[in-house]
Amino acid sequence: MKVLICDKTEKEYIEQMRAAGLTVDVRDDITPEELPNVLPAYDGMVVRSRTKVRQALIDVCPNLKVIVRGGAGLDTIDHEYAKSKGIAVMNTPLANSASVAELAIGYMLMMARSLYRATASVKAEKWDKKSFDGDEIGGKTLGLIGVGNIGKEVAKRATVMGMTVVAYDPYVKEIAGIKLVTLDELLAQADYISLHLPKTKESSGMIGAEQFAKMKKGVRIVNCARGGIIDENALYEALTNGTVAGAALDVFSEEPPTDWKLLKLDNVIGSPHIGAATKEAQARVGAEVADKLIAFSKN
Repeated sequence: MKVLICDKTEKEYIEQMRAAGLTVDVRDDITPEELPNVLPAYDGMVVRSRTKVRQALIDVCPNLKVIVRGGAGLDTIDHEYAKSKGIAVMNTPLANSASVAELAIGYMLMMARSLYRATASVKAEKWDKKSFDGDEIGGKTLGLIGVGNIGKEVAKRATVMGMTVVAYDPYVKEIAGIKLVTLDELLAQADYISLHLPKTKESSGMIGAEQFAKMKKGVRIVNCARGGIIDENALYEALTNGTVAGAALDVFSEEPPTDWKLLKLDNVIGSPHIGAATKEAQARVGAEVADKLIAFSKN
């Protein structure tokens, strides 16, 4: 089986695939314009968040049998269309969970203690202790929107730090140690809200002006899930009118953004979609990608 690696994958696991008899070519800088000319020669492809696999690309690849996404989400792939063409679509839902959860928790701590602004202050050679009175996160209520693999890992860490965890997830009926509530109940109760759900037709724009109006004044919001779940214009308004005290964003509706106004606010911190960018997560992703492709090739 011939496999094209379209995005960064650990070399150790590329060699593991080759040792198992797969023909593996690495083009982890391939452009969207080049893909339709190159991919038709391959049976399988490996992608991360950079490479998008849309219907038009699938249509010119009659030999394609499997797409493996190194990561949890499938929103960068027209996966239902691919499956309708007999193409297997796989991902690695567990590999990134701990890394994304740690980033979400880290963001909560940064907002609670104004660490970004405090660091900028001392780097500017100021010693302005009175400007950085913070809050403990222990004793606060964390509202999780989505309690899949990553949400559960966030809940574990938050509980250890003394937070009360409530969650909204329409696809989960019961979960040990977490109180499930309606979305409106979560919005009213939570001091921190952290999103951990895929971007779908149902979740796109689900947090907008109506939802911000129902939130506790001074809430802080973390999004390490997918851009577009939060209406960014509504978030900007909530951040500037005092409804939302702070937001921490690893993902955006457009990546990279073309409108940077959110990130220019003093009460917003962000990062360039790095939730899974740890050495440990990258190794787990590579291992899981290799295992799935090798198993598929033997069927």
